[in-house]
Amino acid sequence: MHSKRRPFLPFFLLLSFVSFAAILLYSCHYSSSLPPSLSSANSSPNSSKFKFVIKVLAYNRLAPLKRCLHSLSRAQYGSDRVDLHIHLDHFKQPESKNRSVIQERIDSDHQILEFLDGFRWRNGEKQIMYNSENRGLQAQWIQAWWPQSNDEFAFIVEDDLELSPLFYQFLKKAIMTYHYDKSNYDPSVFGISLQRPRFVAGKHGNKIELDGDARLLLYQMVGTWGQLLFPKPWKEFRLWYNDHKAKDIKPLLQGMVTTGWYKKMGERIWTPWFIKFIHARGYFNIYTNFGRERALSVSHRDAGVNYGKNAGPDSDLIMKKTTDFELFRMKPLGELRWYNFCFKEVFPGRIVNRLNQLENVLKTVQNDKTVTLVSLHGTRESVVRNLICYFEKNGLQNYVFLGDDLELLHDLARRGHPVIYGNNLLVDEISGMDFTKLTVVKGYLIRKFLELGYNIWLMDGNMVPVTNALPKLLDQSFDFLARDDVELMFLRNSLNTRKFWNDNFISNLAGKNKYSEKVNFVGLISKALEKNNHLKVGTLDEWIVLVSLSTYNKDSTVSGRDTVVYWSGLSPVERELQKVDLWLLDEDSSCNAVVCHPQLKPS
Repeated sequence: MHSKRRPFLPFFLLLSFVSFAAILLYSCHYSSSLPPSLSSANSSPNSSKFKFVIKVLAYNRLAPLKRCLHSLSRAQYGSDRVDLHIHLDHFKQPESKNRSVIQERIDSDHQILEFLDGFRWRNGEKQIMYNSENRGLQAQWIQAWWPQSNDEFAFIVEDDLELSPLFYQFLKKAIMTYHYDKSNYDPSVFGISLQRPRFVAGKHGNKIELDGDARLLLYQMVGTWGQLLFPKPWKEFRLWYNDHKAKDIKPLLQGMVTTGWYKKMGERIWTPWFIKFIHARGYFNIYTNFGRERALSVSHRDAGVNYGKNAGPDSDLIMKKTTDFELFRMKPLGELRWYNFCFKEVFPGRIVNRLNQLENVLKTVQNDKTVTLVSLHGTRESVVRNLICYFEKNGLQNYVFLGDDLELLHDLARRGHPVIYGNNLLVDEISGMDFTKLTVVKGYLIRKFLELGYNIWLMDGNMVPVTNALPKLLDQSFDFLARDDVELMFLRNSLNTRKFWNDNFISNLAGKNKYSEKVNFVGLISKALEKNNHLKVGTLDEWIVLVSLSTYNKDSTVSGRDTVVYWSGLSPVERELQKVDLWLLDEDSSCNAVVCHPQLKPS
């Protein structure tokens, strides 16, 4: 007797449904981590799919265009396929409607098109895009490229550039090193510029002074004279640009020389838009520095949109390998130096997870012996970013953030701010309520600062130093200064302070905290020091005016004393700060100005 066969089809359908549901669930989970329009792109770069396309932007300049294309054709591509796309903008209609002028422009475009049709490109596909009307330089740049995958890279070349025969070999080596090598990859890098870094964008265009040994470096400024673009950041920019254009948001960034360009030239140029985007995202560009004004890409600065008359080449073009340095040597990304728009060196990735990591991070903070520890617990992200704007405005550089929001801390560290992740700081020493844990973490952090020889400012993230950075307290007679009604204190490093701030003192603080939930950390210390005979205790009122946000106005400042505004328990904090002009963030939740100060050297 045969056993009854189980129906196969229902089981097969069930299996198919489960598989489909699993795939759908995975896809939805993955896609949610990316902008919707980007989630369909190739998610994992694959060097075997590497594709390089050259985009030449041309307009009404036949002789410079010939020089540019001939330099591209003599470059060394090996056996690689490299496509060439030439975007020719249409001539502008003259305001006078003079027929002879119009005919000259028609003839000029025809001559350029005739040359382009006859130009031979042996390294890949050649495409010619001729606009039916004049679009201008901004549209030419922005509309030139939409990446077909995360393995397609675009090298944008304006028609008055001349390229080194070695430019492609260099760029390909850099792409393989800094995009495909996971140990050197950083999503904050948006591309590679072959232009020499020439001026400080945040200092009215001051000339950059560079160390000759830094052959490669990272600088936030985009380089339009030979800029290679990475696919993902460029897609982000295109979407950001569309959004801001639709909302009629202008790319104004106070303190930047490019804002002056935009006010003068308006929508004829594109760089202020990209710079505003880079500032909002905290991205960086790889630059070359070969010394003696040498470069792999040279702008002849022919008369056009950017120059009223011919200005001549900006650099000396490298035509062959040099003997004074190794052109194709790529240092690990971690060994390169990073600079912001002020050309101030920044140090991305400074995250303290353990107490023994604190010393190395503090060495990169500043060169004096006072550090400001900013507690971000209970502080909204937008308020944190607004506080950073005040630090930049007032020149406060010697700070470290303490928090428990790992995503926010990673983003701050990526942008160059030193951070401490409190949840991982101590091992087997924390128990009890969250507030008690925080007391213990702060206590041991302060002890470590003292051991390393630092004075400490401790401030809550829910306050703003309005008029200045926190003062340098030169009066040596006080060891501890505070306002115990808010989270603001100064502790001087001394032999007495180090002796007093021991394990027993920290344990007692944590014990007191269990029964004093309404008292903040600084209040606990003040109470603990009431009967001590070892430390000289005082108040901050002589140096700082502390003003509640609810009562603050512009008359709250006092001559000779720094003003700090504080608040607690306000849910619409952003709105209240805006009311009294204490809000420095723009629509991208980034600072609305770039303020450059002299850089303090690390200790």
